[in-house]
Amino acid sequence: MPVAIAFSEYGPPSVLHPIDIDEPEPGEGEVRVRVRAAGVTPFDAKLRAGEFRDFFPASFPQRLGNEFAGVIDAVGEGVTGFAVGDEVLGWTLAAAYAEVIVVPAVQLAAKPADLPWEVAGALSVVGQGAYGFVDELGVKKGETFLIHAAAGGVGTVAAQLAVARGATVIGTASEGNHDYLRSLGVTPVTYGPGLADRIRAAAPGGVDAALDAIGGEATEISVELVSDRRRVGTLVDAEAAIAKHGIKQLTGARSAEVLAHLAGLAARKELILPTTPFPLADAVRAHERVDHGHGRGKVVLTVG
Repeated sequence: MPVAIAFSEYGPPSVLHPIDIDEPEPGEGEVRVRVRAAGVTPFDAKLRAGEFRDFFPASFPQRLGNEFAGVIDAVGEGVTGFAVGDEVLGWTLAAAYAEVIVVPAVQLAAKPADLPWEVAGALSVVGQGAYGFVDELGVKKGETFLIHAAAGGVGTVAAQLAVARGATVIGTASEGNHDYLRSLGVTPVTYGPGLADRIRAAAPGGVDAALDAIGGEATEISVELVSDRRRVGTLVDAEAAIAKHGIKQLTGARSAEVLAHLAGLAARKELILPTTPFPLADAVRAHERVDHGHGRGKVVLTVG
């Protein structure tokens, strides 16, 4: 039987374990994909830890994984544009840590031949999210864009998209990631006390927009530095975003067309997304890596 990774109680990474699943059959408009890689996101880790139990309660054994890449091996009725044998990448909800999944064909894009499996499996969530966030915050040529946690998955993609638009990007990160950010065209700034002053020194003309992927102090500093609160967005702190500061909580729309565009950029190396791969069986270690934080790019599970 195929295997998936799940958890049967909230807790640390050690609660993750393999389960046998039935071989799924695609329904109308769906395809079956043999997974080759599945991205690991902070959302997955927080769901496992129980941080979302109030609005996304687990159904034990609860599976995980919202993005993947693989090969189609069965096609349901009504599907056009995809066939058995096609290499694809796409998104789902809490299911991708598995050897095989069924997904709607509209949630897929073709995987370019030059795009590595690990990058393809990790691109969907952060890529589409970052693309939408940069648009929603209205980042444009000549502006200064602040990104908190700039070396992470969302930050890495958002920074490159903003630089490509002609914006100046300032990214907060641990010192070990500073050279990496410079390689992307980003001005790095170290976390910690005095952060607001360091950002001001790096942006003497001020900050026009900010993307907060951390919450807490990062949200406060973003509001302090950006005069137009409509141009401050957070991914993590809904209370601060809506009630206290009146800023945006960004969610990121999904689009197969956008995903195909990003996959093309990544295949041509016009968009870089570093990955740290772990075998599917090592999902515990993968989640430990995500929980540790301050990573570069994306953690990804590889299958087969």
